[in-house]
Amino acid sequence: MRSKFLWTPILMAVCAIVGIIIGNISGKNKNVIPVVSPITNGIDKSYNDNKLQNVLSLISNEYVDKVDADSIAESLIPKVLEKLDPHSVYIPAKDLKRVNDDLKSDFGGIGIMFSLTDDTVSVVSVVAGGPSSLLGIMPGDKIVKVNGVDFVGDSITNEMVLEKLRGEIGTEVAIKIKRDEHYIDYTITRGEIPLSSVDVSYVIEPGIGYMRIDRFAERTYEEMLKGIAKLKADKCNTLIVDLRSNSGGLLDVVINMCNEFLAAGDLIVYTEGSHHPREEARANGLGTCQQMKVYVMIDEYSASASEIFAGAIQDNDRGVVIGRRSFGKGLVQTQIPLADNSAVRLTIARYHTPSGRCIQRSYDDGVSSYYDDWYKRYESGELFDADSVKFDNNQRFTTKKGRVVYGGGGIMPDYFIARDTTKVSDSFYKLRAKSIIYKYSLEYADKHRKDLSGYEEKELVDKLLALDIMNDFSSYAKGKGVNVNKCAESEIDIISCEIKAYIGRNIKDNDIFYQIINTEDPAIARTLEIVKEQR
Repeated sequence: MRSKFLWTPILMAVCAIVGIIIGNISGKNKNVIPVVSPITNGIDKSYNDNKLQNVLSLISNEYVDKVDADSIAESLIPKVLEKLDPHSVYIPAKDLKRVNDDLKSDFGGIGIMFSLTDDTVSVVSVVAGGPSSLLGIMPGDKIVKVNGVDFVGDSITNEMVLEKLRGEIGTEVAIKIKRDEHYIDYTITRGEIPLSSVDVSYVIEPGIGYMRIDRFAERTYEEMLKGIAKLKADKCNTLIVDLRSNSGGLLDVVINMCNEFLAAGDLIVYTEGSHHPREEARANGLGTCQQMKVYVMIDEYSASASEIFAGAIQDNDRGVVIGRRSFGKGLVQTQIPLADNSAVRLTIARYHTPSGRCIQRSYDDGVSSYYDDWYKRYESGELFDADSVKFDNNQRFTTKKGRVVYGGGGIMPDYFIARDTTKVSDSFYKLRAKSIIYKYSLEYADKHRKDLSGYEEKELVDKLLALDIMNDFSSYAKGKGVNVNKCAESEIDIISCEIKAYIGRNIKDNDIFYQIINTEDPAIARTLEIVKEQR
C-alpha cells in the first residue's frame, strides 16, 4: 500500500519549481509529483531522474518526527535559485507587495513625504491635491499620534511609519499633529498617491534641460514625456538624462523611452534565451525627441534598464554617455506567482544592445563575489582612472558609425568622470553621522516658513543660494559637539549647498532640492562642460 501525500501548497510549489529547473536542464521537463513506495520498496524507479522531488516526498511522508515542510521549502527555494544566477530570486508572500510596489507609480496613502528625526515624524512636504493637502496638513507638522496611539520615541522606525500611513485606497487613518504649540486631530481618507520616478526636470542652463530618472516604473515613460514637453516649452534643444544610481525596472518602459530618441528602424534591444527565441525591439520613427541632443549620465550603480537606455543611445551613435562603467546586468527576469501568494523571479533571457553586446558581467564565482564587484573596482583603481578598466577583446563590437565598444561587463561611457577622491575630515563625517545638517535644515525651514513660502520656484532657488548661513550653522553644530571650522573649504561649500537644498525641499518640493544640490555636483559641472564643448 502506498503512503499518502502530505504536501503543503508551498512544498508543492518547491517541487514544481525544481521540476521545471531540473527538467529544463535535462531536456526532459518532467514536472511531476514523485510516487513514494513503502520504505521496504524504496522509491519508484520511474521517477529516479528527479532526486530532489523524491527526497522532499520522503521527508514529508516518512521522516521520524513531524517537520515544518513550509520552513524547509522557504529555505530551499532561494538555494536552488542561487545556483542559477544572481538575479533569479524567490519572493516570500510577506514581501511580495513591497517588492511589486517598487515598480508601481502609485500607492494608497495620505500624501506626505516624512522624515524621522529625533524620534519624531516630521512632515517634509505634502503632495499637491493629495488627502493631507486637502485637509490643510503642512510641511513642518509633527505627527505625534496614529489611531489614538502615541507615535514618538526611539522605537519608531521608517517601516512602522509606512505601515501605519499607507493602506488601501478609501480606508481611514486618524492622526494627531503638533504645529508650533498647538495640537490638531485629523481623520484622513487614504487616496491614490503618485509615486514619481522622474525626480526632476528643469532648465539647468539656457537651452539645456536636465532630467533625473530614479527607476523605470509603470508611468516613467509618461512622466518623461511631460518633463520633455516642459523643457521644450522653455526652448531646450539639449537634454541631459541622469541615470546615476538607477537600478533599472521594466523592459517595455525603457523600450518606449528609447523610441522617443531613435530613428525609424533603429534597433533598441534584443532578448534571447534557451527557451525564448530572439525578439527585437526597433524604433518606429514617431519619437518626439529625434532632433534633441542627448547626453546620458551613468555610474557603477546604473543597472539593467538604465544600461539598455545608455546602450541604445551609444550603439546607435545617437548621443553621448558620460560617467563611469555601469553595473553590468544583462539578464531578463519574469515573475511567476506561486500558490501561497509568493513568487519567483526567474531569468529567462539575456538582453543585447544594438551592436550585439551582452553587458552581463560574470557570476561564475558566486553571488557574494558578484555583489562585491564595487570593492574590486575600487581596489583596482577603476573608479578613479579610465585606464584601469580592463576590456575583453573577445567582447569587441562596433557602433552604427564604427566606433569600438565592449561587452561582458557594463556600459563604458564615452567620457569618463572619476569618483571624488577627496579625503573626508572627521568633523564632516560627524556632521553626516549625527544628521546635524539635515536637522538644522528642518529647524531653519520651520522658523522661516512664512517668509520663504511666498516665493515662486526660481525666486526661491535664487534666494536660498544667496543665503549667508554658515555662521549660524557653525554655532548650531558647536552646540551638538562638532567644530565646523575643522572642515575643509570644499566641505564647507558642500555643507552650505546641502542645507539650502534641504530647506528648499521642505519649503517647496523635490525640484528645488535638485536645482540647488546640482550646483555643487562635479559630475554635472563636467557634463555641462562637455555639452558646451560639443556645441
